[in-house]
Amino acid sequence: MKAVTLGPEGTYSHRAASSVADDVEFRESVTAIVEAVADGEYERGVVPIENSIEGSVTETLDALTDREVAAVREIVTPIRHALLAQTENFSAVASHSQALAQCRSYLESNYPGADLEAVASTARGVEYARENADVAGIGHPANADGDPALSVVAEDIQDRTSNATRFFVLAPPESRSDAGGKSSLVVYPDANYPGLLLELLEPFADRDINLTRVESRPSGERLGDYVFHVDFAAGLYEERTQAAIAEVEDLAENGWVRRLGSYDTEHVV
Repeated sequence: MKAVTLGPEGTYSHRAASSVADDVEFRESVTAIVEAVADGEYERGVVPIENSIEGSVTETLDALTDREVAAVREIVTPIRHALLAQTENFSAVASHSQALAQCRSYLESNYPGADLEAVASTARGVEYARENADVAGIGHPANADGDPALSVVAEDIQDRTSNATRFFVLAPPESRSDAGGKSSLVVYPDANYPGLLLELLEPFADRDINLTRVESRPSGERLGDYVFHVDFAAGLYEERTQAAIAEVEDLAENGWVRRLGSYDTEHVV
């Protein structure tokens, strides 16, 4: 099986994807990954969906709204950030915007004068550090293993030791499963009135289905118009889930409801 994820080699996404497939290729954006899976170019794609510190990855949410794919597995991996550089004397720190945000307190306390540069991935920041002595990267400490050009300046620099990221394993729509401990929906009601969100969530509460995440994103159609991403702890095969979704579909009759699928969770160190 061939999988695609955020590159280059050495990203946290790469670590997660390596548990899915032996053959892993890379793209520079989440959107490109989702498009490649939706078009059938790859059997699996691995994208970050949520971080325990910085919250949901909005590019992933928007890409899942725009293209038809299935979520077939969830991977949770701890995030151990290290500062990697050629020397301890550098003037800039380059990494993914999420990684920079997750290490904000450390960087402000220890390198207040450093320029922070957001790049496509943590591994890309490490590449810049490898090429430029004035730049440090943030990434997993293993990125410096066996690399004579880089050293680990500091380890575990994330602001919270509980830092972890959820990844979705994506597949073409025909691979969607109704069986699993969790499920995800994308709901576009194409409506806006008082109590709408309450009405969308009540069918789950009425059936004792625990909602694990509810996120809204602008639809792009008009100001104040939203798409809702909903995760819950139940399988799509369950009668209570089917009844709840039927109610939601009635409420969203002017829009649509997309079942991303049901899946189980795997923890990868």
